Amino acid sequence: MSEADLEPTLCFVDTNVWLYAFIAGSDAAKSKMARQLLQDNERSLLVSSQVINEVCTNLLKKAQIPEAEIRELIRSFYHRYPVVLLGQGVQVGASELRGRLSLSFWDSLILAAAIHGGASIVYSEDLQADLQVNEGLVVRNPFTP
Repeated sequence: MSEADLEPTLCFVDTNVWLYAFIAGSDAAKSKMARQLLQDNERSLLVSSQVINEVCTNLLKKAQIPEAEIRELIRSFYHRYPVVLLGQGVQVGASELRGRLSLSFWDSLILAAAIHGGASIVYSEDLQADLQVNEGLVVRNPFTP
């Protein structure tokens, strides 16, 4: 077995999964599954600046998280995970995906960031489950068997 075989598969986690993990809300089962997914894959997770922004916006609105905690959460994301920034390469890639797969603007940015970051799996409840984006990236809904 080579060292490459031992490297974890990089996983990109979409906003909705983070929100289930952070907000217990009305669906305790999904919250538990989201927390477990993040814990089980902690060493192989990556995120984009878009997802961090969306998570923070929703935590401010839905959970009334104080601004000081939001700042700490932002620092934590950057400290714990590789963060894909939305530069030219990601934006052009997103445009190509929109043209090829008829995706929304925001969904195409999620997938382009995942590709740019080297992910093999995107965990999302919002994107089409089992969508094969390219030879190296597939979408999985972590809440379906």
